Amino acid sequence: MDTPLAIFAGRSNIALSRAIAESYGTKLGEVTIKSFSDGELYAKYEQSIRGEDVFLIQSTPPPGDNIIELLLLLDAAKRASVKRVTAVIPYFGYARQDRKDQPRVSIAAKLMANLLVEAGADRILTMDLHASQIQGFFDIPLDHLYASRAFIDHYKKEDPIDNLVVVAPDVGSIKMARSYSKRIGASLAFIDKRRPKQNVAEVMNIIGEVRGKNILIIDDLIDTAGTLTNAAVALKKRGALSIRAASTHPILSGPAYQRIEDSPIDELLVTDTVPLRKPSEKIKVLSVASIFAEAIERIHTNDTISALFDD
Repeated sequence: MDTPLAIFAGRSNIALSRAIAESYGTKLGEVTIKSFSDGELYAKYEQSIRGEDVFLIQSTPPPGDNIIELLLLLDAAKRASVKRVTAVIPYFGYARQDRKDQPRVSIAAKLMANLLVEAGADRILTMDLHASQIQGFFDIPLDHLYASRAFIDHYKKEDPIDNLVVVAPDVGSIKMARSYSKRIGASLAFIDKRRPKQNVAEVMNIIGEVRGKNILIIDDLIDTAGTLTNAAVALKKRGALSIRAASTHPILSGPAYQRIEDSPIDELLVTDTVPLRKPSEKIKVLSVASIFAEAIERIHTNDTISALFDD
């Protein structure tokens, strides 16, 4: 008999979770998650999951309740005797702290990996990790999806751009930007920046021809939008015609919305791995639900998912 499949979700991104389940052809399973008066969390499955192949969908941006919810759901699933439980984490929080770059700091990404494995995860499914080497932090299988599949399809078919230059906003994004430029058929440029302190970025140089060009800035996540908007201003000063940006994870904290509104960016295209805090006329959302649904189906049937590793 085939192992039955069940999809559940934490509370961090219900809209995406429902879209993934709908794209798969099912509904989210029943689970109760609530907070006690003191803030302590409680999680309970409201249906039997014994012997099932369970997928738990939960992005883990701040606050810490999101990762705690996922850990509790994983623990409850293992104690309910599931056959396998996969943590589906569209946005993997704490990924920026992936190495000891200063004395006396935590490698938070490794700590999160340890917690997920200890809580009972058998497999991880995520998208656009901030640093690819985080895959090696896990001692269980990890499948790393890329939003580029959705973005490139959008810019090649739905919104093609003439005279285009793809721009990496920093050195760390060059590999991603090169992939986009090659597959879209555009030129490539990148920005040399320095970061004097956390959440502060300064543009130093622009390498590549951008004058008289339409620009597409590519990055994996946007937090305070300092890097993105500084890049946009610098590109505009260098003679760029129009400026668009695409980013997988719209964290958009602090002054991000105001910075984007005040910037020369014409459009910011993001995915729904993290729900927007508020709408903006400049920000459009592209869903990645179908990509996750296809990955879930392939994992469940033990089929190859290498076709989805499209970076």
